[in-house]
Amino acid sequence: MFANRIARFGRHRKTTRFEEILVALFFLLMVATGCSKLLPTKQYTMTGKVISVDANKPEVIADSKAIPGYMDAMTMVYPVKSASALKSLAPGDEISADLKVQGNSYWLENIQVTKKSSGPPPQGAEFRIPQPGDAVPDFALINQNGQHIDLKQYQGKVVLLTFIYTRCPFADYCPRISGLFADLNRKLLESPELSRRTHLLSVSFDPAHDTPAVLRKYGVTYVGNASGFAHWDFAVPPKKNELADMAKFFGLNYEPDSGLITHSLSTTIIAPDGRIFRWYHGSDWNADELLRDVQDALQNQS
Repeated sequence: MFANRIARFGRHRKTTRFEEILVALFFLLMVATGCSKLLPTKQYTMTGKVISVDANKPEVIADSKAIPGYMDAMTMVYPVKSASALKSLAPGDEISADLKVQGNSYWLENIQVTKKSSGPPPQGAEFRIPQPGDAVPDFALINQNGQHIDLKQYQGKVVLLTFIYTRCPFADYCPRISGLFADLNRKLLESPELSRRTHLLSVSFDPAHDTPAVLRKYGVTYVGNASGFAHWDFAVPPKKNELADMAKFFGLNYEPDSGLITHSLSTTIIAPDGRIFRWYHGSDWNADELLRDVQDALQNQS
């Protein structure tokens, strides 16, 4: 109707350039709106156990079973549309829900408690938040080349450490973090001084699948070619207890019985002295912010 009125108005007098732009913007808006409505929404059945509930966001962390044809069993964060859907949930509850996936977005609907928790919250319901100044342990890892590395060898540099796993199906999680790290990596390599004094480290929490060969194939899509691994390693802890210790230290929920850690997002800036400079939960950061953190950490060290 609005477009028809504009057309009739145009027959009585010559339209201005400004009015033509308005009409073009209107139709672009209509097309964009129509496209978003056409984006298909896929639905899966998710079953699992509640780890923690956050009504403020709102979201639930759940240790979910495998969804055939979509994702393996894992513990991760699931957004919900309304906080009211979380009122009856408590850590330890077993649930079933509809997992809706539309493009890069996903959320839970129709959450049903199939079994109420009869004991204390499961391990991981509370986790440690890394604090600035905390000394980082010398965790051991195996990188994409099959080489044994550890965090101590990077002392004197700013280390930017994050967690990923190569099979992650959600674009807003591991692929997004790896993309942001790739952007940061390019910015650091533009400065010979910064590239010399920094190192990036992406740690997988899927040791059963993410072998060095898998990590190398995954990593090269972000570093460009094999020489890029000199500044950015993709690695995995060699032992289950090493992964558990890393998860606890860097603020990740972890279920020792299933060998899974929560699919939350944890990114840490480690100062040249091996202590935590800053820690980020989630993905509410960009490459420029981490670049400033690097510069501040180097300045504080000097």
